[in-house]
Order: sequence, then structure tokens, then C-alpha cells
Amino acid sequence: MKMRTLGNSGLEVSALGLGCMRMSHADFPTDKGEMIKFLRAAVERGITFFDTAEVYGPFTNEQLVGEALEPFRGRVVIATKFGFKHEPGKGPATRIGFDSRPEHIREVAEASLKRLRIETIDLFYQHRPDPDVPVEDVAGTVKDLIREGKVKHFGLSECSADLIRRAHAVQPVAAIQSEYSVWTRDIEATILPTCEELGIGVVPFSPLGRGYLTGKIDERTTYDPSDIRRRNPRFTPEAMRANRAVVELLEKIAARHGATPAQIALAWLLARKPWIVPIPGSRKLERLDENIGALEVRLSQQDIDQIDQTMSRIDVVGARY
Repeated sequence: MKMRTLGNSGLEVSALGLGCMRMSHADFPTDKGEMIKFLRAAVERGITFFDTAEVYGPFTNEQLVGEALEPFRGRVVIATKFGFKHEPGKGPATRIGFDSRPEHIREVAEASLKRLRIETIDLFYQHRPDPDVPVEDVAGTVKDLIREGKVKHFGLSECSADLIRRAHAVQPVAAIQSEYSVWTRDIEATILPTCEELGIGVVPFSPLGRGYLTGKIDERTTYDPSDIRRRNPRFTPEAMRANRAVVELLEKIAARHGATPAQIALAWLLARKPWIVPIPGSRKLERLDENIGALEVRLSQQDIDQIDQTMSRIDVVGARY
């Protein structure tokens, strides 16, 4: 397995990580035993970077990841997140807003350590900016947790370049997590240059466009009522038909390489910067193996130019949320 380092942090991970949300979340019912087997199979294939959060489930995803990866402590890197408020006393907790108050961050850290069955959180992201808590206070709290040995590295998710700079001035940020893919490139304007300047790694989620960029779904695809894509503007039949040009582009390049559209989409991200580590979500071994195969795809400058030039002429239909 090829490895990458997230910016200047020294945090080395597999060049491709694994997003775990869909293995145990309200919108994605799964079999716990099967997912434990799947996670352990991922480790056997060389994946060392796993992404979860307290809000996934809520809480059950961290429990799943903790149980599955307990035999591999010291060999894997687990990232989790804080920053949401939950409504107590209603069975499975309900997310009701932001909460990055220092005392809440500490509470989440202690609870996540127990659920993940670890002594130190490798990478602790603020899941979303909290408009009521200065990011300096957030960074300072995580800095204290690092000093105490409860956290190793600090991250931010879906935030602005200004917030990154302000947080980084208090506690060095190891990684930024944002949606980034061939058809979602908002972070290229300010986030990527900021990360390059400050030596911060980038961890793209939804690098395969929630499955659309694989070429395996189209406007005729039906979704379970619990699937969040049923409510996503890019997954209306009209949007999927309109966005077909994106998949056709990936298919053309894939044909030249004997690859799949998914592998080209991931290879494109990997070619952007050596400190970018995508975390596609998967629950099937054949999809995981396909994704890992992207590490062997070498895109030429002609390929990259073709993607960039063609995408500059395509107006992607539908907001990402």
C-alpha cells in the first residue's frame, strides 16, 4: 500500500482512506458483523486511515469502528469529529445544532476514546464551524487535549480559509476535510492554496460524488426511502441526465487506461497534490478493491488537462446538498 503524509504534520496514512459513515448510520442500515469483517479486510489490504464521527449513528459508528479495529491498535489511524449538539432523553440521540464549547469538546473526546477503545485520538476534527464559539477557543481546547495525550492531531472540516488561518495560529492544523471531486471543486479557489501555504493535508470526502462518478447509477436508479440521495438535488432524474457528460468524460479516459470511471476520479484527486488523501466510503469488498486499484492508475498531463478543460465547460446541475 502506498503511503502519504498529511501536510507537515508527520501523520502518515495509506494513500487512500476509508469513510465509515455508511457502515452504521441512520440512513444506511447494515449488518454489524459483516461490517466488522469488512473493516478488518480493509486493514488486510493495507488501508490504515479510517474516518468516523460521534454523529454517525449517532455514536454507533464509533462503536463499530472501535470494535473492528481494536486488534490493530498502533497499526491504524482513526479520525473522528466533534462539534454537534445532541438532544438527550429520546433513545438514539438527535442532532439539534452546533456545539464546540470547550467543555463539550472535552466531553466528546472522553466519550469517543471509550467508544473507539483507544487511548489517544489520532486526528480530531471540528465537524463544522460553530458560529457561537471562536475558532481560537476550539483550537486552544484541542491544543490542551494534545498536551494531555488524549489527541495527537487537530483537524477542521468544511470551513473557510480564514478560519483555517486563525485556528492554525493557535494549534497547527494537520488536515482539512472537505467535499472535493471532479464535479465539486469549490475548495480550489482558497482552501487548497491556504493548505499548501501552511503545510496542511486535505482529506476529500465524497470523492466519487456519492456514487454518481462511478458510472454505475443513472436517472433510472431507485433508492431506498432512507437513502439520503433521494433528497439530494444532484440526484433528481433531471440532474443526473444533465450531468451525464461528467461520467462520459471519465469513461473516455478510463477506456484509455483499462480502468473504471471511479478509478479515474480517484486518480485525478491523487494527482492534484501529494498531501491529498481521499476517503471514499464503501461497504463491499469489490468496490474497495476497485478503489484501491486507482493507486496504480497513472494519469498523463494530457488526461489531467482534458478533465480540467472539459469540466470548465460543464455546468454541473444541482447543489451538493
